[in-house]
Amino acid sequence: MRKTLTIALSKGRILGETLPLLEKANIVPAEDISKSRKLIFDTNHEHIKLVILRATDVPTYVEHGVADFGVAGKDVLMEAATKNLYELLDLKISKCRLMTAGVVDQPLPNRRLKVASKFSKTAKAYFAEQGIQADVIKLYGAMELAPIMGLADLIVDIVDTGNTLKANGLEARDLIAPISTRLVVNKAAYKTKYSEIEPILEMIRNAVEDNEGK
Repeated sequence: MRKTLTIALSKGRILGETLPLLEKANIVPAEDISKSRKLIFDTNHEHIKLVILRATDVPTYVEHGVADFGVAGKDVLMEAATKNLYELLDLKISKCRLMTAGVVDQPLPNRRLKVASKFSKTAKAYFAEQGIQADVIKLYGAMELAPIMGLADLIVDIVDTGNTLKANGLEARDLIAPISTRLVVNKAAYKTKYSEIEPILEMIRNAVEDNEGK
């Protein structure tokens, strides 16, 4: 009998781009996820289930073995800094950039910087690597307000088109990392369920390659 495999998916934009990719890999939810309040879904494979989570919770569920696979943005994985995961595949979807940003043409002050970000661990590590002293303030939203209102000199945030920054008088500055969605697996599950995991990984890899070939 096959061991059950659970794939944790991130809500939001990533989910909208992940489901067509999974469909190409012949993994299809048994019902329309967008029209359901359920969080756990059967699929067209008896041994594969999907669970829908907040993006920031995906690494935690996979790390603790509650989910075998996880689909999450590289930004979330960098911030989680979990050690019990293998990053198996770049799914090449939901691409963007993690960058610093500040008020247009405003020079940085000659003192210890104040940086606002929801990616506080990543921001601290980045400025430490640059040899720049910085205090990082954890925020959860409306990041653009921080430099405008004097809470911070810079922000560290996800940049897609850059239009939101421009609309608020900010500019993107330094690239911290290119971001895309990754497929991760629990390290223990990769060993104990290898015969079940490897075929799924191959199906998803082929779907990614098919997308890239278009």
